[in-house]
Amino acid sequence: MANAHSHDHDSHDESHGSVKSYAIGFILSVILTLIPFGLVMYPTLPKSITLMIVLAFAVIQVLVHLVYFLHLDRSKEQRDNVIAFVFAGLVILLLVGLSIWIMFSIHTFMMAK
Repeated sequence: MANAHSHDHDSHDESHGSVKSYAIGFILSVILTLIPFGLVMYPTLPKSITLMIVLAFAVIQVLVHLVYFLHLDRSKEQRDNVIAFVFAGLVILLLVGLSIWIMFSIHTFMMAK
């Protein structure tokens, strides 16, 4: 009698990454962490440039995690996941951006009096 909980590994592995994919993602994540860490620990550039580099590497690292660990891509099967992620990102961006704008406006208004 076959086990009711057995899985067909051939079709199951396609939705998950390979060891090579995870290794590439891990190596990229380590590199994308070490470079900004080194720039902050051993400041050789102006603070504004260091900040821009750290922010750029953070965005790139988010994309690396999405592609190599969460397996988001532009395929038809992932379309709903990508749309949900973009919508969540937009909501977060609006909430944070508008909150900062409101706090800045309140601060400016309170300091004017």
